[in-house]
Amino acid sequence: MSRRLQHLTLLLLLSLVLTACNRVGLAYRNLDVIIPWTLNDYLEMNRKQKSWFNERLKEHLSWHCSTQLPGYLDWLERLQQMVLRDQVNDAALQERTREAKQAIAQTARAIAPSAIELLQGLDDGQVAQMKEAFAKDMRERRSKYLKPPLEQQIARRAERMDKRLTTWLGPLTPDQARRVLDWSKSLGEQNQLWLANRANWQAQFSAALEQRQSSDFGKRIERLLVDRESFWTPAYRQASANSEQAARSLLVDVMASSTPAQREHLHNKLQNVRDEFEALDCMHTARQE
Repeated sequence: MSRRLQHLTLLLLLSLVLTACNRVGLAYRNLDVIIPWTLNDYLEMNRKQKSWFNERLKEHLSWHCSTQLPGYLDWLERLQQMVLRDQVNDAALQERTREAKQAIAQTARAIAPSAIELLQGLDDGQVAQMKEAFAKDMRERRSKYLKPPLEQQIARRAERMDKRLTTWLGPLTPDQARRVLDWSKSLGEQNQLWLANRANWQAQFSAALEQRQSSDFGKRIERLLVDRESFWTPAYRQASANSEQAARSLLVDVMASSTPAQREHLHNKLQNVRDEFEALDCMHTARQE
């Protein structure tokens, strides 16, 4: 699924604000700017669509901030307690992942009707434009993630993970860096399976758009947006399960070998996220109601 299209429906709102930005509160406050801007890469909305979209977006962001973010704060506290009590294990990580997926799905279900209404109103030119944008997206990603030799794909994947972990833990030790490289090697040709699955989803989405006046259009789009896993290819379904397990194993091993300074760094980063969430105006409004 396209990352920018996920911005459209806010399906990745949780992962966006928890992992993609160092300034979480700032990113959240400016989602009304970020989302339309990134959406323009896939769809040129007319004036009426933009006006409608902006109003709906404000409503959804207000709902999300006042009703969903309190749960995120509890989730972050559970993460902090795992770190403080040295309980970063496979079972605990599975539970945190399940909770995160549940939160994302709840937001997706709430946003889906607006996404359906917008997509149903697209004209033929806009649909053609979106399909071409999908094709461009695949060309660029294949060039970036598949064109390099497998050894280089593995090295780059390790570099990306090293960078993500360093953001949250501080500089990795040599042993931790080697563990990251072993993790990347274990995924093998994951890039190929991931992109094949992405292309399959885009094809399903494009096919649905061609039938946007049909009676079952809403149900098809809701499934594509809310129940994305039901469209996964069998190969990617297995690969994804293996990838999640490998990621949990990596995190368990890295935390088991973490230094006191790294654990303090992680705790402080998580606390900073909580503080920025709690400082949002809508959170204060929610507490007063």
